[in-house]
Amino acid sequence: MSLEDELKGRFRNEYHRGLINLIYTTKLLGYEFLQTLKEHGIAEQQYNVLRILRGFHSESPLCIGFIKERMLDKDPDVSRIVDRLFEKGLVSRKENPEDRRQKSVEITENGLALLNSMFPCEQKADTLLNNLTSDEIKELNRLLDKIRNIPGGSS
Repeated sequence: MSLEDELKGRFRNEYHRGLINLIYTTKLLGYEFLQTLKEHGIAEQQYNVLRILRGFHSESPLCIGFIKERMLDKDPDVSRIVDRLFEKGLVSRKENPEDRRQKSVEITENGLALLNSMFPCEQKADTLLNNLTSDEIKELNRLLDKIRNIPGGSS
C-alpha cells in the first residue's frame, strides 16, 4: 500500500514524502519491537543498556559514560536507567571509591538470562525487514548512512 493511501494525505514534494515515509516506517517497525519488549517487562532504553553490557561483557565493568556513548538515544539518563535495571537485579553497579560520581556497571546472570530468553524477539525483529533482499538491505543501510552524513545535519 502506498504511503498516501496509508496516511490518506498528500506531500509537498518527494523529499517531504521521503521524510514522512521514513518517520512513519520507523514508528511502525519500532511499535512491533516495543510490544515484544513489554512482554519481558523492560523498556527500549533498558534493553539498549543490557544489549551494550552483553556486547562488551568481556570488558566489564563499564562506566556510565562508555554506555552513554553507545546508546541509540542521544540524551539518555543512563544513571537512572541503570538504577532501574539494578532494582530488577539485571545489572550490578559499584561506586568508584575515589570518585563517588563514577559508577561501574556490569550485567548480571539474570540480565544475561533475560536477553537469552528474548532471543526469539530479536529474531522476530530481524524478520521485520525480510521482504527486502540482501542487496536491498545493503542499499537501505547505505542510504541511511548517507542521510545521517548530510552537511549541517545533527550527527
